[in-house]
Amino acid sequence: MSTPTPTPTSASSDDAILIAFGANLPTDEYGAPAQTLKAALQRLSRDGDISIDLVSSFYETAPVPISDQPWYVNGVARISTGLSAHDLLERLHEVEAEFGRVRRERNAARVIDLDLIAYGRDLVREEGGIQVPHPRMAERAFVLLPLRDVAKDWVHPVLLRSVDDLIADLPADQQIRKQADS
Repeated sequence: MSTPTPTPTSASSDDAILIAFGANLPTDEYGAPAQTLKAALQRLSRDGDISIDLVSSFYETAPVPISDQPWYVNGVARISTGLSAHDLLERLHEVEAEFGRVRRERNAARVIDLDLIAYGRDLVREEGGIQVPHPRMAERAFVLLPLRDVAKDWVHPVLLRSVDDLIADLPADQQIRKQADS
C-alpha cells in the first residue's frame, strides 16, 4: 500500500475525521506492528465507504501508563466517510477483530488498536459507549504528535485549544520518537 504522506490540505482541520492507530505486538499474518497497521489502513478503505486521505508518520512510543510492555507504533489517519461516528467506530472494532484484537483489560499489550479520536466538530456521547472527541486524547503524545502531522491547525472542540497548545502541556515523561522508516 502506498501510504499518503502529510501535505497541506484546503479542507479545514476542524472538519477532520481522525483515527488514531497503534500496536505493540506482532501478528502471524502481517509481522511487525507497523506492517499490521499499514494492512489495517488498507483494509479500512477496501469497502469504498472510507477514504484514507492522509497518514501521519509512524511514531515509536513507550506504553502509557509506563510498564514493561514493548514500545508501541502509533500514528493518526485523516479520513473521509459518509458513515456516522457510531457506524465508523463499529467498523473500527470489526477491523480490530479481523486482525486478532481481543479486548481483555485496559492498557494491555495489543496487536492493533483503532480509535475514533475526532469526528469533525461533532461531540458524541453515548451512555457506556462512544465518546468523541476521545476523552484522553489531549493527554497523550502518541495521539497529538501524529495528529499534528495530518491536521496542523486542528482545535480540540471541547477544550478549544490548538494541537500545538495541547502538545506544549504534555507531561515530560511520555517518551516518543518518529520511526525512522515511516
